[in-house]
Amino acid sequence: MGNRSMFSEFILLGFSADPQTQILLFVLFLVIYLLTLMGNLVMLLVIRIDPHLHTPMYFFLRQLSFLDLCHSSVTVPKMLENLLSESKTIFVESCLAQAFFVFATGGTEACLLAVMAYDRYVAISSPLLYGQVMSNQLCVGLVWGSRGLAFVDALINSLLAVNLDYCDDHTIPHFSCELSSLFPLSCSDTATNFTLLLCSSVLHFFGTFIMIVSSYARIVSTILSISSTSGRSKAFSTCSSHLTTVILFYGSGFLSYLFPASGSPLEMVFSLQYSVVTPMLNPLIYSLQNKEVKAAMRRMLRRYVNIFT
Repeated sequence: MGNRSMFSEFILLGFSADPQTQILLFVLFLVIYLLTLMGNLVMLLVIRIDPHLHTPMYFFLRQLSFLDLCHSSVTVPKMLENLLSESKTIFVESCLAQAFFVFATGGTEACLLAVMAYDRYVAISSPLLYGQVMSNQLCVGLVWGSRGLAFVDALINSLLAVNLDYCDDHTIPHFSCELSSLFPLSCSDTATNFTLLLCSSVLHFFGTFIMIVSSYARIVSTILSISSTSGRSKAFSTCSSHLTTVILFYGSGFLSYLFPASGSPLEMVFSLQYSVVTPMLNPLIYSLQNKEVKAAMRRMLRRYVNIFT
Protein backbone atom coordinates (compact mmCIF):
# COMPACT_ATOMS: atom_id res chain seq x y z
CA MET A 1 0.00 0.00 0.00
CA GLY A 2 1.19 3.49 -0.84
CA ASN A 3 -0.23 6.71 0.56
CA ARG A 4 -1.26 9.51 -1.80
CA SER A 5 1.33 11.79 -0.19
CA MET A 6 4.15 9.43 -1.28
CA PHE A 7 3.84 10.59 -4.89
CA SER A 8 2.71 13.86 -6.41
CA GLU A 9 1.71 12.85 -9.93
CA PHE A 10 -0.50 10.48 -11.87
CA ILE A 11 0.41 9.17 -15.31
CA LEU A 12 -2.18 9.56 -18.09
CA LEU A 13 -1.52 6.80 -20.62
CA GLY A 14 -3.79 8.36 -23.21
CA PHE A 15 -3.54 7.01 -26.74
CA SER A 16 -0.88 5.27 -28.78
CA ALA A 17 2.73 5.27 -27.55
CA ASP A 18 4.02 5.58 -31.12
CA PRO A 19 5.63 9.06 -31.54
CA GLN A 20 4.43 9.51 -35.14
CA THR A 21 0.88 8.59 -34.21
CA GLN A 22 1.01 11.00 -31.29
CA ILE A 23 2.09 13.85 -33.59
CA LEU A 24 -0.80 13.12 -35.95
CA LEU A 25 -3.22 13.00 -33.01
CA PHE A 26 -1.80 16.27 -31.68
CA VAL A 27 -2.46 18.02 -35.01
CA LEU A 28 -5.96 16.51 -35.24
CA PHE A 29 -7.02 17.47 -31.72
CA LEU A 30 -5.41 20.89 -32.00
CA VAL A 31 -7.49 21.60 -35.11
CA ILE A 32 -10.63 20.32 -33.35
CA TYR A 33 -9.93 22.48 -30.30
CA LEU A 34 -9.30 25.61 -32.40
CA LEU A 35 -12.54 24.99 -34.31
CA THR A 36 -14.33 24.53 -30.98
CA LEU A 37 -13.00 27.84 -29.69
CA MET A 38 -13.77 29.69 -32.91
CA GLY A 39 -17.24 28.21 -33.41
CA ASN A 40 -18.47 28.80 -29.88
CA LEU A 41 -16.95 32.28 -29.66
CA VAL A 42 -18.70 33.20 -32.91
CA MET A 43 -22.00 31.90 -31.49
CA LEU A 44 -21.50 33.94 -28.32
CA LEU A 45 -20.72 37.06 -30.37
CA VAL A 46 -23.61 36.66 -32.83
CA ILE A 47 -26.20 36.06 -30.12
CA ARG A 48 -24.92 38.99 -28.06
CA ILE A 49 -24.87 41.64 -30.80
CA ASP A 50 -27.94 40.66 -32.86
CA PRO A 51 -31.19 41.92 -31.27
CA HIS A 52 -33.24 39.38 -33.26
CA LEU A 53 -31.65 36.64 -31.13
CA HIS A 54 -32.41 38.18 -27.75
CA THR A 55 -35.00 35.52 -26.89
CA PRO A 56 -35.03 32.76 -24.25
CA MET A 57 -34.08 30.09 -26.80
CA TYR A 58 -30.89 31.89 -27.81
CA PHE A 59 -30.16 32.92 -24.24
CA PHE A 60 -29.92 29.21 -23.41
CA LEU A 61 -27.94 28.55 -26.59
CA ARG A 62 -25.47 31.20 -25.52
CA GLN A 63 -25.05 29.42 -22.18
CA LEU A 64 -24.53 26.13 -24.05
CA SER A 65 -21.76 27.65 -26.16
CA PHE A 66 -20.05 28.98 -23.04
CA LEU A 67 -20.31 25.55 -21.39
CA ASP A 68 -18.85 23.83 -24.46
CA LEU A 69 -15.89 26.21 -24.32
CA CYS A 70 -15.32 25.39 -20.64
CA HIS A 71 -15.90 21.64 -20.97
CA SER A 72 -13.47 21.30 -23.85
CA SER A 73 -10.86 23.55 -22.22
CA VAL A 74 -10.82 21.41 -19.08
CA THR A 75 -9.37 18.36 -20.85
CA VAL A 76 -8.01 19.19 -24.31
CA PRO A 77 -5.04 21.48 -23.43
CA LYS A 78 -3.58 18.90 -21.02
CA MET A 79 -4.23 16.14 -23.56
CA LEU A 80 -2.34 18.13 -26.21
CA GLU A 81 0.53 18.68 -23.81
CA ASN A 82 0.78 14.97 -23.00
CA LEU A 83 0.75 14.01 -26.69
CA LEU A 84 4.05 15.90 -27.07
CA SER A 85 5.48 14.87 -23.70
CA GLU A 86 7.30 11.68 -22.76
CA SER A 87 6.31 11.75 -19.09
CA LYS A 88 2.52 12.29 -19.61
CA THR A 89 2.10 13.20 -15.97
CA ILE A 90 -0.44 15.34 -14.13
CA PHE A 91 -0.22 16.53 -10.54
CA VAL A 92 -2.59 14.79 -8.13
CA GLU A 93 -4.21 18.11 -7.21
CA SER A 94 -4.57 19.03 -10.91
CA CYS A 95 -6.09 15.61 -11.63
CA LEU A 96 -8.67 16.02 -8.87
CA ALA A 97 -9.45 19.55 -10.06
CA GLN A 98 -9.86 18.32 -13.64
CA ALA A 99 -12.17 15.53 -12.49
CA PHE A 100 -14.25 18.10 -10.57
CA PHE A 101 -14.62 20.47 -13.53
CA VAL A 102 -15.38 17.62 -15.97
CA PHE A 103 -18.19 16.52 -13.66
CA ALA A 104 -19.41 20.07 -13.01
CA THR A 105 -19.46 21.24 -16.64
CA GLY A 106 -20.93 17.97 -17.89
CA GLY A 107 -23.59 18.04 -15.19
CA THR A 108 -24.46 21.65 -15.97
CA GLU A 109 -24.81 20.83 -19.66
CA ALA A 110 -27.15 17.93 -18.86
CA CYS A 111 -29.38 20.27 -16.80
CA LEU A 112 -29.22 22.97 -19.47
CA LEU A 113 -30.30 20.56 -22.21
CA ALA A 114 -33.31 19.62 -20.05
CA VAL A 115 -34.11 23.32 -19.58
CA MET A 116 -33.85 23.88 -23.35
CA ALA A 117 -36.24 20.97 -23.96
CA TYR A 118 -38.77 22.60 -21.61
CA ASP A 119 -38.26 25.92 -23.42
CA ARG A 120 -39.10 24.27 -26.76
CA TYR A 121 -42.19 22.66 -25.22
CA VAL A 122 -43.50 26.01 -23.99
CA ALA A 123 -42.73 27.67 -27.35
CA ILE A 124 -44.68 25.04 -29.30
CA SER A 125 -47.56 24.33 -26.93
CA SER A 126 -48.20 27.94 -25.79
CA PRO A 127 -46.73 30.30 -28.41
CA LEU A 128 -48.92 33.25 -27.38
CA LEU A 129 -47.87 32.98 -23.72
CA TYR A 130 -44.23 32.07 -24.45
CA GLY A 131 -42.82 35.49 -23.56
CA GLN A 132 -44.74 35.59 -20.27
CA VAL A 133 -43.93 32.03 -19.18
CA MET A 134 -40.24 32.15 -20.14
CA SER A 135 -39.52 35.47 -18.45
CA ASN A 136 -36.00 36.83 -18.00
CA GLN A 137 -36.08 36.05 -14.29
CA LEU A 138 -37.11 32.44 -14.91
CA CYS A 139 -34.45 31.93 -17.60
CA VAL A 140 -31.68 33.32 -15.40
CA GLY A 141 -32.94 31.29 -12.44
CA LEU A 142 -32.96 28.08 -14.48
CA VAL A 143 -29.39 28.66 -15.66
CA TRP A 144 -28.07 29.40 -12.18
CA GLY A 145 -30.05 26.48 -10.78
CA SER A 146 -28.40 24.18 -13.34
CA ARG A 147 -24.96 25.49 -12.43
CA GLY A 148 -25.58 25.26 -8.69
CA LEU A 149 -26.94 21.72 -8.81
CA ALA A 150 -24.02 20.46 -10.91
CA PHE A 151 -21.46 22.32 -8.76
CA VAL A 152 -22.78 20.87 -5.49
CA ASP A 153 -23.00 17.39 -7.01
CA ALA A 154 -19.41 17.56 -8.30
CA LEU A 155 -18.12 19.11 -5.07
CA ILE A 156 -19.54 16.38 -2.82
CA ASN A 157 -18.11 13.60 -4.99
CA SER A 158 -14.73 15.32 -5.36
CA LEU A 159 -14.32 16.02 -1.63
CA LEU A 160 -14.72 12.32 -0.86
CA ALA A 161 -12.11 11.49 -3.52
CA VAL A 162 -9.60 13.91 -1.95
CA ASN A 163 -9.35 11.71 1.16
CA LEU A 164 -8.55 8.51 -0.74
CA ASP A 165 -5.16 6.80 -0.46
CA TYR A 166 -3.63 5.52 -3.66
CA CYS A 167 -1.48 2.45 -4.30
CA ASP A 168 1.93 2.30 -5.94
CA ASP A 169 0.36 1.93 -9.38
CA HIS A 170 -0.77 5.46 -10.19
CA THR A 171 -1.26 5.01 -13.94
CA ILE A 172 -4.62 6.16 -15.35
CA PRO A 173 -5.54 4.32 -18.58
CA HIS A 174 -7.23 7.38 -20.05
CA PHE A 175 -6.47 10.76 -21.64
CA SER A 176 -8.11 12.74 -18.81
CA CYS A 177 -8.96 12.46 -15.13
CA GLU A 178 -12.48 11.37 -14.21
CA LEU A 179 -13.67 10.31 -10.79
CA SER A 180 -14.52 6.81 -11.99
CA SER A 181 -10.96 6.31 -13.26
CA LEU A 182 -9.44 7.19 -9.85
CA PHE A 183 -11.30 4.59 -7.79
CA PRO A 184 -9.48 1.50 -9.20
CA LEU A 185 -6.14 3.11 -8.21
CA SER A 186 -7.10 3.55 -4.57
CA CYS A 187 -6.10 1.27 -1.69
CA SER A 188 -8.89 2.76 0.42
CA ASP A 189 -12.41 1.43 0.63
CA THR A 190 -14.16 3.14 -2.30
CA ALA A 191 -17.60 1.58 -1.73
CA THR A 192 -19.00 4.86 -0.40
CA ASN A 193 -17.42 6.86 -3.23
CA PHE A 194 -18.70 4.48 -5.88
CA THR A 195 -22.21 4.37 -4.40
CA LEU A 196 -22.40 8.16 -4.16
CA LEU A 197 -21.11 8.61 -7.71
CA LEU A 198 -23.56 6.03 -9.04
CA CYS A 199 -26.53 7.54 -7.20
CA SER A 200 -25.69 11.12 -8.16
CA SER A 201 -25.12 10.10 -11.80
CA VAL A 202 -28.43 8.26 -11.94
CA LEU A 203 -30.33 11.13 -10.32
CA HIS A 204 -28.53 13.86 -12.25
CA PHE A 205 -27.99 12.52 -15.75
CA PHE A 206 -30.82 10.00 -15.99
CA GLY A 207 -33.11 12.46 -14.21
CA THR A 208 -32.44 15.19 -16.76
CA PHE A 209 -32.74 12.64 -19.58
CA ILE A 210 -36.20 11.63 -18.35
CA MET A 211 -37.19 15.32 -18.23
CA ILE A 212 -36.04 15.71 -21.85
CA VAL A 213 -37.96 12.62 -22.98
CA SER A 214 -41.06 13.87 -21.14
CA SER A 215 -40.81 17.30 -22.78
CA TYR A 216 -40.39 15.79 -26.24
CA ALA A 217 -43.31 13.41 -25.70
CA ARG A 218 -45.50 16.45 -25.08
CA ILE A 219 -43.90 18.28 -28.02
CA VAL A 220 -44.67 15.39 -30.38
CA SER A 221 -48.23 15.21 -29.08
CA THR A 222 -48.67 18.94 -29.70
CA ILE A 223 -47.12 18.78 -33.18
CA LEU A 224 -49.37 15.88 -34.20
CA SER A 225 -52.41 17.93 -33.19
CA ILE A 226 -51.48 20.65 -35.70
CA SER A 227 -53.68 20.27 -38.78
CA SER A 228 -51.43 21.75 -41.48
CA THR A 229 -48.36 19.93 -42.77
CA SER A 230 -46.39 23.16 -43.04
CA GLY A 231 -47.24 24.00 -39.43
CA ARG A 232 -46.03 20.63 -38.20
CA SER A 233 -42.83 20.95 -40.25
CA LYS A 234 -42.14 24.44 -38.89
CA ALA A 235 -42.76 23.34 -35.30
CA PHE A 236 -40.47 20.35 -35.61
CA SER A 237 -37.71 22.41 -37.26
CA THR A 238 -37.41 24.53 -34.11
CA CYS A 239 -36.48 21.38 -32.15
CA SER A 240 -34.20 19.61 -34.65
CA SER A 241 -30.96 21.32 -33.57
CA HIS A 242 -31.58 20.72 -29.88
CA LEU A 243 -32.63 17.11 -30.47
CA THR A 244 -29.41 16.45 -32.43
CA THR A 245 -27.33 17.90 -29.60
CA VAL A 246 -29.17 15.77 -27.03
CA ILE A 247 -28.54 12.59 -29.04
CA LEU A 248 -24.83 13.36 -29.39
CA PHE A 249 -24.34 14.28 -25.73
CA TYR A 250 -26.38 11.57 -24.04
CA GLY A 251 -25.66 8.86 -26.60
CA SER A 252 -21.87 9.11 -26.31
CA GLY A 253 -22.04 9.77 -22.55
CA PHE A 254 -24.17 6.72 -21.79
CA LEU A 255 -22.07 4.46 -24.02
CA SER A 256 -18.88 5.72 -22.39
CA TYR A 257 -20.09 4.94 -18.87
CA LEU A 258 -21.23 1.45 -19.90
CA PHE A 259 -17.57 0.49 -20.07
CA PRO A 260 -15.41 0.01 -16.95
CA ALA A 261 -12.47 2.39 -16.41
CA SER A 262 -10.07 0.10 -18.26
CA GLY A 263 -8.83 2.41 -20.98
CA SER A 264 -10.38 0.29 -23.74
CA PRO A 265 -10.40 1.87 -27.23
CA LEU A 266 -14.20 2.08 -27.34
CA GLU A 267 -14.33 3.77 -23.94
CA MET A 268 -11.90 6.46 -25.04
CA VAL A 269 -13.66 6.91 -28.39
CA PHE A 270 -16.98 7.64 -26.66
CA SER A 271 -15.24 9.87 -24.11
CA LEU A 272 -13.66 11.81 -26.97
CA GLN A 273 -17.08 12.14 -28.57
CA TYR A 274 -18.81 13.89 -25.68
CA SER A 275 -15.82 15.81 -24.27
CA VAL A 276 -13.94 16.85 -27.43
CA VAL A 277 -16.00 16.37 -30.60
CA THR A 278 -19.50 17.36 -29.43
CA PRO A 279 -18.42 20.84 -28.21
CA MET A 280 -17.06 21.44 -31.73
CA LEU A 281 -20.20 20.13 -33.47
CA ASN A 282 -22.81 22.07 -31.45
CA PRO A 283 -22.10 25.47 -33.09
CA LEU A 284 -22.16 23.81 -36.53
CA ILE A 285 -25.46 22.09 -35.75
CA TYR A 286 -27.14 25.31 -34.63
CA SER A 287 -25.64 27.45 -37.41
CA LEU A 288 -26.43 25.00 -40.24
CA GLN A 289 -29.91 23.93 -39.12
CA ASN A 290 -31.18 27.26 -37.78
CA LYS A 291 -32.31 29.89 -40.28
CA GLU A 292 -32.32 32.71 -37.72
CA VAL A 293 -28.71 32.03 -36.72
CA LYS A 294 -27.62 31.90 -40.37
CA ALA A 295 -29.41 35.17 -41.06
CA ALA A 296 -27.78 36.78 -37.99
CA MET A 297 -24.34 35.61 -39.16
CA ARG A 298 -24.93 37.14 -42.59
CA ARG A 299 -25.97 40.43 -41.00
CA MET A 300 -22.88 40.41 -38.79
CA LEU A 301 -20.59 39.68 -41.76
CA ARG A 302 -22.16 42.48 -43.80
CA ARG A 303 -21.74 44.86 -40.87
CA TYR A 304 -18.05 44.10 -40.47
CA VAL A 305 -17.47 44.20 -44.24
CA ASN A 306 -19.03 47.67 -44.37
CA ILE A 307 -16.89 48.82 -41.46
CA PHE A 308 -13.62 47.69 -43.04
CA THR A 309 -14.55 48.86 -46.54
